Amino acid sequence: MNKVFGIKNCDTMKKAMAWLSENGVAYEFIDYKKAGVAEAGLPDWNARAGWQKLLNTRGLMWKKLSDEERADVDEAKALKLMAQYPSLIKRPVLDTGSKLLVGFSPETYAAELK
Repeated sequence: MNKVFGIKNCDTMKKAMAWLSENGVAYEFIDYKKAGVAEAGLPDWNARAGWQKLLNTRGLMWKKLSDEERADVDEAKALKLMAQYPSLIKRPVLDTGSKLLVGFSPETYAAELK
């Protein structure tokens, strides 16, 4: 079963879930803020996709961080920040079991899920 991790009221999440539904792809949605799975899932996600892909540096949460928090980000610091502020994780994170897709692109979903 495909698992989609993210935040329910995120526009990108809504687009991804609509695409999955329209294309008949079964999935389970997991709100990683409410379920508290972000910190537990981060080591696996990092190993499969890389922290650079997971860290959302274009979102509002990134802009709210202090200059010190945003400075000199490496793997350890990025993982710590994403565990502390799950909104920093790029959405959605789609785990197919064999693949981990980070972010939403209709073309990528079509290529990877059909």
